[in-house]
Amino acid sequence: MSWIGKIIGGLIGLWLFRNPLGAFLGVLIGHQIDRGRAASGADSALVRERFFPALFRVMGHVAKADGRVSEQEIAAARAMMAALRLTPEQTQQAIGFFTEGKQPQFDLDAAIASVRPALRGHPELAQFFIEVQLQVALAGNGLGAVERARLARVAALLGISATDFSRLETIMRWRADLSGAHAGGHPGSRPEEGAGQALARAYTLLELTPPVTDEQVVKAYRRQMSKHHPDKLQAQGLPESMLERAKERTQQIQAAYERIRTARGMR
Repeated sequence: MSWIGKIIGGLIGLWLFRNPLGAFLGVLIGHQIDRGRAASGADSALVRERFFPALFRVMGHVAKADGRVSEQEIAAARAMMAALRLTPEQTQQAIGFFTEGKQPQFDLDAAIASVRPALRGHPELAQFFIEVQLQVALAGNGLGAVERARLARVAALLGISATDFSRLETIMRWRADLSGAHAGGHPGSRPEEGAGQALARAYTLLELTPPVTDEQVVKAYRRQMSKHHPDKLQAQGLPESMLERAKERTQQIQAAYERIRTARGMR
C-alpha cells in the first residue's frame, strides 16, 4: 500500500489550513492520488500481460480471413517480430499465438474482450494495436476486402470509429509506400509522388484537413508527438520490445510537420 500521496497531502493540508481538519482533507486527497497511481501500475501490468498475446492472435486471425495463410503473410508477420526486436523466446511465443489465431475455433470477440480492459483509458495503445495489424496485412497480401472487414471489426471492438480506422489505413498505406522512397529524397515522399499528394499525406498524418492556420498546425504536431511519444506508451505498459515501432511513428510525424512548415513558409 502506498502512503506517499497521503503524507504529502496531509502536510500540504496542514500547511495551508493550519489545523487538523486541513491535514485530514489533505490526506483524503492524497489517498485518491495513491489510488490513481496504483491503478495506473495495475493497468500497465495488464497491458504487458495481455497486449502481446492478443496482438499476434489477431494477426493470425486476420491472415486466415480468406481461408489460407500465404507465404507473404507469414513473412510479413515474421518481419514484424523482427522489427519489434523480440527475443528468440518471445518470437516462439508470438508464433504460437499467431498459430492459435489461425484456428477455426478462435474466438475474436473473446480475444478482444480480454485485452480491452488493459487498453481502457489508453486510446494510443488501441491505435498502436490496429496500426501494427494494418502494417502486417498490407505487407502480406495487400489488405484485401475480407481482411479489411475483419480488421475494421477489430477496430470497432476496441472503440475506434470507422472514420479513425480509415484514417489509420491511409497513414499505414503511406508507410507501406515509403519503402520505395528514393535515396536522398524528401522524407515521406516517393519517386513518383507529386508534391501536392505528399503534402496531403502530411496533413493526414497530423490529422488535419486544410484550410488550417499555422497555429493549428503547430498544435496538431504537438498533440501527435505527445500521443505517440515512446515514453508515454511505455508508461502505459507497452512492452519495451515494441517501442522501436513507436519511435518510427514520431519520426514520421516530425517529417510530415517539416514538409508542411516548408510548404507554408513557417518559421
